[in-house]
Amino acid sequence: MSALTRCLQEEAAAIAAAAERLSAVQVEGALSLLARCADRKAKLVITGVGKSGIVARKIAATFSSIGLMALYLNPLDALHGDLGVVAPDDVCLLLSNSGETAELLELMPHLRRRGSARIALVGSAHSSLAHGSDVVLEASVDREVCPLNLAPTASTAVAMAIGDALAAVWMQRRGISPADFAINHPAGSLGKQLTMTVADLMVPVSNLQPITPDTPLPEVISRLTQGAIGSSWVEDPQTPRRLLGLITDGDLRRALRDHGPERWPNLNAQDLMTSDPITVSTDLLAVDAIQRMEHNRRKPISVLPVVDQHHVLLGLLRLHDLVQAGLA
Repeated sequence: MSALTRCLQEEAAAIAAAAERLSAVQVEGALSLLARCADRKAKLVITGVGKSGIVARKIAATFSSIGLMALYLNPLDALHGDLGVVAPDDVCLLLSNSGETAELLELMPHLRRRGSARIALVGSAHSSLAHGSDVVLEASVDREVCPLNLAPTASTAVAMAIGDALAAVWMQRRGISPADFAINHPAGSLGKQLTMTVADLMVPVSNLQPITPDTPLPEVISRLTQGAIGSSWVEDPQTPRRLLGLITDGDLRRALRDHGPERWPNLNAQDLMTSDPITVSTDLLAVDAIQRMEHNRRKPISVLPVVDQHHVLLGLLRLHDLVQAGLA
């Protein structure tokens, strides 16, 4: 076993041991305070010093991302004016491995005076910070992974894991959906997967020129090469914009393969088109459209017609556009 593997196993064991030590009553108390915080549209204020402060920032970022307003409060700055961000309905989560961090202990009477609830995430359930809090979450470890047993390693891993677990259970109890999650993640690959729809990426029908079933082969080829769309749509002559079929480069190649050269001069759009193409609606998520392209039982799909409930064409969705958007 390598030294690195051993360190990872020791940290994992520390987290597992902490899970066994946590009091179910105290955990429920913490979750109740978080629920009250959300119901009252209050804030979760998280604070800590040093490495605990870094963990506090991460926990605050996690809760903010799932819909509970949270912020990190530097305890030094809090004692010099920033305490003004803390309101009576807010819940304060205080991180300290020793539970005796002077800056946090100095904050405690001011938080009590404001009426803010206090959750201590500490390495000692008998510490001063624990005694001054409404709820205590014990995050003690037998020893740090550091060979000197000095650098915060296992202790910070445990504190981070408890913070993540609180966030995960809070999400579950609040019924946070992917759509809710997407509200706070509009950018990047994750945001695009959760928010981008077919309507955002399709080529609108106003940019597309239709052809009719009797359009001859030479004109079909000409249309396929225009506009870099890679396909042409066949319109019902009796109903404007109603989709009858779709012709792609692949359809053209297959038709020329299946019909002898002697028949080519007589081919028209109706001979070439796919008359029942797979279609999608404008409100379908773009990532779901990709699934329909990749997992259909017919032929490879690079273009999807976008239609309304009356089979009227609204646009075309191309695999090229999905790739450019970073979704495929």
